[in-house]
This record gives sequence, C-alpha cells and structure tokens, in this order.
Amino acid sequence: DASHAVRDVVRRAAPHLRDGVLVVHAAKGLETDTLKRMSEVIREELPAPLGRRVAVLSGPSHAEEVCRKSPTTVVVAAEDHGVAQEAQDLFINAYFRVYTNPDVVGVELGGALKNIIALGAGLSDGLGYGDNAKAALITRGLAEIGRLGYRMGANPLTFAGLAGVGDLVVTCTSRHSRNWRAGYRLGQGASLEDVLAQMGMVVEGVRTTKAAYRLAKRYGVEMPITEQLYAVLFEGKPPKQAVEELMGRDRTHEWEWIVQVRDAAR
Repeated sequence: DASHAVRDVVRRAAPHLRDGVLVVHAAKGLETDTLKRMSEVIREELPAPLGRRVAVLSGPSHAEEVCRKSPTTVVVAAEDHGVAQEAQDLFINAYFRVYTNPDVVGVELGGALKNIIALGAGLSDGLGYGDNAKAALITRGLAEIGRLGYRMGANPLTFAGLAGVGDLVVTCTSRHSRNWRAGYRLGQGASLEDVLAQMGMVVEGVRTTKAAYRLAKRYGVEMPITEQLYAVLFEGKPPKQAVEELMGRDRTHEWEWIVQVRDAAR
C-alpha cells in the first residue's frame, strides 16, 4: 500500500513496458501532495495508449490469507470494460474470485479511505471501548467515505460492495491490518512517532488521513471521524477527547447524505 512510491516506480518502469501491456495496480492510497488517485498518477507517467489500459484491483484481501489460498473475493475496475475483463481473466481462480466494476473512482477511494477508519477502529479498541463503538465507527465511517466519494464522482453503490464495506470490515476487524494495529497502539497511549518506528513499515492510513482531510475541505464535505483522527495524528489531541467530541456532535439524521444524493439525482 505504499502509494507514495507509485509515481516513481511507474516512471522508472514506463520505458520498459511494451505496447498493449495491461497495467493493474493494487495500491490503496492517495498521493499526499497532489491528492490524486493512483490511476491518475499512473496515467500521468505512462504514454497515452498505455494509460487507457490501467485497472485497479481492490477489496478485502489480506496478503497473508491469499498466500494460504484462503477463499478471497475482490473487484477490478477500469474505465474500459474490456480492460476490466482482461484483468479479471488474469487473476481469477478457484480461491481468488474477481468481480468487475466500471467505477474506478469509487473503487480507488474505497480502498484508500477505509484505512482511515481502520486507524479509528484500532484506536477505539486500544481505548477499550468494545464492539459497540467499533461498529459505530465502521458504519459512520462508511457514510463519510460515501459522502466524499459521491462528491468526487463515484457511484454510491460501489461503497456497498467489496471495495467499500467489504474492505472496510476486514481492515477494521483484523489484527493483520497495519492500520488497525497502529490505531490500537495510539489508543493505548503511544505517540505516532513511536508507533511508526516500532512497526517499521508503511501505515497508509496516516498519509491518507492527511490527504482526505484536505479533500474534505476542497469539496466541502463533512468528515467528522477523519477530522478527529487528523487532530489526534497531527495536532496532538488526546484520543479519548477525540472520541468524546465525536459522541457530542449535534444531532443529525442517519440517512442525511443518502437523501442528499437522492435529491441531487432528481
């Protein structure tokens, strides 16, 4: 999930790619400086004909389980359905089922933004708040992802699928998840610097929180969980205070953003 390295890797690989090659990425993040999705970054670094043959593979798929050939189901998205089908045929097998989806924006945002909510779920567990709180974070986190995704051009239905709720649930509930583990340590009182140093690997949700915070401001989208996590990660806010402020927000309707999407479609 080292999305920060994708541009450099593609730039170096581009001269060695033959015409007609299929380019499939599985990086679940956003470029922090430009706020661009990974397919946008890849297309900028590839010749135009290859840029039209870019697909994204995403969904609930811990590598540890895929390596053991545990049943896994994912989604591949491309603007050209033929490209998506080509990638589907390449990856699908008896234990790795692949669906296609035309919504590249939604699939990429679902894969990236779920890492933020996984940080929050781990933080909640680290504070000892239990399953009720984590279920609330997952559910309301999905609403945040849907709000921003819709404003950025995604199909809201994508977030009810594998790249949305599927990836969100597995990342927020599994100890395989680096983002959950990082959040858990933060909830137990460790500093972000200590957590990152001890893990010794990329925690994509930390970078993505910064990018999503900026995107929410750009698009005028309310993302309270993301905003509180940003304050914990980068402004020194105590995790317990962040949770208390989330619980103390003004009353609202659960389906508020869905109603907004419905009305906009009329």
